[in-house]
Amino acid sequence: LLEGRGLSIAVHHGEAGLMSAVTESECDTVMAAIVGAAGLLPTLRAAELGKRVLLANKESLVMSGDIFMNAAIQGGAELLPIDSEHNAIFQCLPPHFTNPKHTIRMKERLGVEEIWLTASGGPFRNTPIDQLANITPDQACAHPNWVMGRKISVDSATMMNKGLEVIEAHWLFGLPLEQIKVLIHPESVVHSMVRYRDGSVMAQLGQPDMRTPIAFGLAWPNRIDAGVAPLDLTQLSGLHFTEPDLQRFPCLGLAFAAAKQGGTSPTVLNAANEIAVAAFLENRLPYLKIAQAVEFALNQLPGQKAGSLDEVLAVDREARLRTSDWIARQ
Repeated sequence: LLEGRGLSIAVHHGEAGLMSAVTESECDTVMAAIVGAAGLLPTLRAAELGKRVLLANKESLVMSGDIFMNAAIQGGAELLPIDSEHNAIFQCLPPHFTNPKHTIRMKERLGVEEIWLTASGGPFRNTPIDQLANITPDQACAHPNWVMGRKISVDSATMMNKGLEVIEAHWLFGLPLEQIKVLIHPESVVHSMVRYRDGSVMAQLGQPDMRTPIAFGLAWPNRIDAGVAPLDLTQLSGLHFTEPDLQRFPCLGLAFAAAKQGGTSPTVLNAANEIAVAAFLENRLPYLKIAQAVEFALNQLPGQKAGSLDEVLAVDREARLRTSDWIARQ
């Protein structure tokens, strides 16, 4: 199809291919949608080069938040969040927030009191806790509302995904952790909210369909038809919100703890979780031990300030090794 329209085609693969693609001078927009730590280097490079970055790779900010944001500011990059929750927050803020410089002092400048990230609660939000020990990979990947890959589906089930999103929001919107809340919202219709000091709450609603935030990012500041069915509010029986139970979702608590500790702790959190989830999907680790593996790694590698990307990557490697060794002993 592309060739028929007279467009040149180049196929890139592997890490070198990704780096080559983002450095092309003709490339002004990069959709960073690689899952996990593998997306860090090309996404960071795109930010350094001042591209418009459509950010779906939350691990870039989780692993190297300060480094990444400084690179984006110095490079003059535009950041457009594609994760549905962060995209919703973005839509509830003034449009100039594509510039990372404008995240500074958001509360003082705009009167933002809190942002609320919503979560469906995954497939096990109502499962008796004593039944979670026997959860299988197929059960964990059966998300009730969203169609996603297996790794992120497991992260949604454990709510580690929401924990990573809290850390991403902290860096992306420049808010302290105490101003970022998580709410269980089973309907997945309200994608996130912003509470302002005057009592207003701005929310973005829509179908649980990733085509909406993707189309938003690709067309910004315009709007295009994403092929998503309209939301019919008359067909909703209700919208429900509850606070998450950290006994049911210990990974969420670990993410908040790592975020508060700061430094390289979020890097350890992400690395250990990637290894543990991979082991669970391969039936080498029980579901409930995902959180135990992450907690082990966080205890083994206390957070320290990372002065460079090389230090971040070294901590990432060490966390993966120690988590893999722990899993092998189970």
